[in-house]
Parts: sequence; structure tokens; C-alpha cells
Amino acid sequence: MSDVPATIDRRSPVPFYSQLKALMLADIAARGLEAGDRIPTERELCDTYDVSRTVVRQTLLELEHEGVISREKGRGTFLADRRTSAGFGGALVGTFEDIQSEEGHQHSRVARRGIVPASQRIADDLGVAEGTEVVEIERIREVDGVPWAFTRTHLPLDIGRPLLDVPLEDVSLFGILERQFGVTFDRARRSFVAEQASQQVAEALDVDPGAPILVMRSVSFDESGRAVERFAGFHRGDLSRLDVEVQHSRS
Repeated sequence: MSDVPATIDRRSPVPFYSQLKALMLADIAARGLEAGDRIPTERELCDTYDVSRTVVRQTLLELEHEGVISREKGRGTFLADRRTSAGFGGALVGTFEDIQSEEGHQHSRVARRGIVPASQRIADDLGVAEGTEVVEIERIREVDGVPWAFTRTHLPLDIGRPLLDVPLEDVSLFGILERQFGVTFDRARRSFVAEQASQQVAEALDVDPGAPILVMRSVSFDESGRAVERFAGFHRGDLSRLDVEVQHSRS
């Protein structure tokens, strides 16, 4: 920790573990630590702050639960990368945008939903005429109460209409369509691009207009080749990363 560490106020009604957490967070910020940097051991924290191992362990548990640190058996404790890649492109279709991550508490909520006329781009992707009525659903995904992704889904009216009348918080649109309404998904065409946040996206994600965002766009098809869903997910650049695994081809 720092050369002259702050100390626990033993006269304060605030629990020792809460004080220690605040001191550790302040020290991490003051030292400019980054993801992957090692955090002192339990014994070092006990000696530095003159607290019991029970207090230290409670503090570390809370920091780990909040995604601030990660503990690796046999290696130690490290400052975690709070950006998440889980779910990017991994599901078959974009409607499974309520991205399942092991990092933090997640919550999705509906920003708006309704029936709109298809613009030329939407019409082209869904294989309908421009101006055709389609269902539009916008949702915001939060991690630990912080907006992470803003998603916009368009579906043909006959497929999307049932979604106008069912709860859509913390659920997979894909799962509802498949299990409750018999919609089948066979393949998807997907792209990723870095962009600057528009005014609407910036407001939804609580960032400045022009802030960097990672955008995933997808069009999904059923077994007959019909386009059944058009999706765009706008993810905060400061909270997201894209991991790609490649394998050498030996053919």
C-alpha cells in the first residue's frame, strides 16, 4: 500500500470492514492501479491497517462481489478488469442481448416498445417493403446499476406483436419467442464496429455524446431463410471488450 497508509478509526460507528474497503479503494485510485495489478495479501493488509484477518476477509469478499478484485487460487489477488465481454456475439441471435455475465448484478428494462413504419434500412434487412409496420423494442442493460448496453430490436409484425403484451424485464426475447410462440432461429449475420454515441444512445448509457461505443448489429433468419429479427446493441466502450478465440487450421 502507500508509504503512509490511512488508519482505521476505532471510535467510528462504521464497521471496520467498511472502513477498510474505503481505504483500499482510495489507495487503488491514488496509486493509479490497473487491471491485473496485484493487491496485498491478507497478512499484509492485517499488518498495514492493524485489523484482524476476519475483517480483511470480509472486505475482500465484498470487493470481489462488486467486481473490483479477482482472487486466483495459488497466485494471489488482483485488480479486476471491470469491462466485460461475456455474451458478445456468442448467442445465435441478437435478441439474446440480455447478455449473461458472471460479472456483477445485471438488470434489463424496457425503454420503449411499439409499432413503427420500417425505414429503408430496416425494410431491406427484414425483407419487407419500406413503410411496412414492424415491432420495435428498445431496452437498457445495467450491470451493478450502471447502464452498459442500449439495444434496439425490430421484428416483423406477425412475429413481434406478442412481445408488446408480455413482461420483458430481465428476460431473453429469443427465449420468449422460441418457447412461448414457436419462433425458430437457424442462423445470423453479424457485424461489430466502433462508433461514437449519438444523442439518444448517450442519454440511454449516461455518457457524453460522441463517447466511444462498441456496436453489434445482427440479422437473424429462420430455417426457411426468412429474416425474423434485426438487432443493434450499443455497448459502452469504457465498460466493454471483445474477446476472440482462434484455432490453427491443420487442413
